Amino acid sequence: MPKSKIQFSQYSFYHRFILFLGVGLGSGLAPKAPGTFGSLFILVLIPLWLWCGFYLSFALITIMSMVGFYICGHSAKLMNVHDDGRIVWDEFAGQSIALLPLIYFNIVTVQWVIIAFLLFRLFDIWKPWPISIADEKLVGGLGIMLDDLMAGIWAALCIIIYFLV
Repeated sequence: MPKSKIQFSQYSFYHRFILFLGVGLGSGLAPKAPGTFGSLFILVLIPLWLWCGFYLSFALITIMSMVGFYICGHSAKLMNVHDDGRIVWDEFAGQSIALLPLIYFNIVTVQWVIIAFLLFRLFDIWKPWPISIADEKLVGGLGIMLDDLMAGIWAALCIIIYFLV
């Protein structure tokens, strides 16, 4: 069954803004695989992360994640759905976390970006323990965000382990 269209015009400017962020600046409105589109879309920030360096990128991604609890929770409330697939701010944060080791180890190449992307998508879709617990048991913005943050951390850890072993 197709999802109901989001009627942005029915909301105040503030709520439209929150929804626009929640649906990943529109990337989550892709008709198929919105999470994948959201994860791909955030890759446009790679030049910003490189310019900022590791520590500032880490701080900005932390802020993105913290704000995401509100954005995702409020977007879900406005859409009257717990975790609508079109809400992809959580993918923005999780995918960005997966990219952090590339910045730290200074290996931002097409090959490693693809690997980070695929690892994040793998953990986000597969949801191994404890990611599955966060996905199934938590509600609101915390439930929407935490599984993706954990998937990003798992993807980042895979890259870190590869370079340290």
